[in-house]
Amino acid sequence: MKKTLHYLLLSAIALLCVFPFWWTLVTALSTEGNVFAFPPTFWPKAPSLANFAEVFRVIPLWDFFRNSVVIAACTVLWKLIFCSMAAYPLARMHFKGRKLVFGLILATLVLPSEVNFLVNFITVTKLSLVDTYTGVILPNVVTAVAILLLKQAFEEVPQDLIDAARVDGASEWTIFTRIMLPLIAPWLATVGILTAVESWNEYIWPSIVMSKPDEFPLSVGVLYLRGTFGSSTRVVAAGTIMTIVPTLVAFLFAQRFFMRGMDGAVK
Repeated sequence: MKKTLHYLLLSAIALLCVFPFWWTLVTALSTEGNVFAFPPTFWPKAPSLANFAEVFRVIPLWDFFRNSVVIAACTVLWKLIFCSMAAYPLARMHFKGRKLVFGLILATLVLPSEVNFLVNFITVTKLSLVDTYTGVILPNVVTAVAILLLKQAFEEVPQDLIDAARVDGASEWTIFTRIMLPLIAPWLATVGILTAVESWNEYIWPSIVMSKPDEFPLSVGVLYLRGTFGSSTRVVAAGTIMTIVPTLVAFLFAQRFFMRGMDGAVK
């Protein structure tokens, strides 16, 4: 009975999570009926791919897709580099003010990301990075969550491995790059997946920094369908589905690395 209740609860949560995506997919495939009917329609009426074709016809979808891939890939790469280099000394090195530095990093978690928009925009403007990929990527390459996760991963590596490497004459850089990073690969994959999804879905910051339509990422460019078609909810839904599918497919292929990282398995 207890297991049955657990499955019922999980099923209810799964339905709540899946319903918005399913409703959007049904809306994108339908060509007839009231979009906002209640109760909602759970199966497309007169299904067709016409709305998806219309998205390709009106906006340069592949250009937006390319921009999103470049931004997401660069953000993941630089975040893994900088956050791992910040987390390692906090986890394994002893220096004055270590706890204070880590406390200040954690304190940034209580601030909503919107608070940083003004400061980040002024900084990006002073550096002449407006309307560039770098201006979108730079504020997101270091985050407290990524440092916290990687610090915990470094702390789980047995100290005996580090001591043995030091006895053999390995430098701190060698220990970091050739011992520590390979051992926490599942954690790096977890941070990379979370960063990729966050960067792919980011809307507010790219829309603030960028003003040239040919440089928009997919999340920003697709919303131009609303202005182009007015009240054509079906076409907007089709564009939304095309934005979601790449991250969904990527997560399905990478979920085993994600789960290993969340379990914190270090062999």
